[in-house]
Amino acid sequence: QVQLVESGGGQVQAGGSLRLSCAASGRTFSSYAMGWFRQAPGKGREFVAALNWSGGISFYANSVKGRFIISRDNAKNTVYLQMNSLKPEDTAVYYCAARPSIVAVTGVNEYDYWGQGTQVTVSS
Repeated sequence: QVQLVESGGGQVQAGGSLRLSCAASGRTFSSYAMGWFRQAPGKGREFVAALNWSGGISFYANSVKGRFIISRDNAKNTVYLQMNSLKPEDTAVYYCAARPSIVAVTGVNEYDYWGQGTQVTVSS
């Protein structure tokens, strides 16, 4: 069992940056693959980025590739999402997710644990 708490959301102008953090409880954080997803109003939850247990293998949605970076610090039980060159279409609630596997995947249904979400609003 793992509990996830996101932070770092907020409002920013287009072109700006934000860094989201997701703190995980439990002593086995390093055995979990982690992901970030987002959900805009009226839309389904979509994949943003994922990272394997060591941080050595990452995946990104095409819409954020080259602008977002996912990373993790296993000593701090925390995963991050650095978001640069933000666009209005990045506006959404961002969720952190964990799956009890060392392998990162992109499917929303592949993750077992979810945080409560943090709002990111990008104004033009």
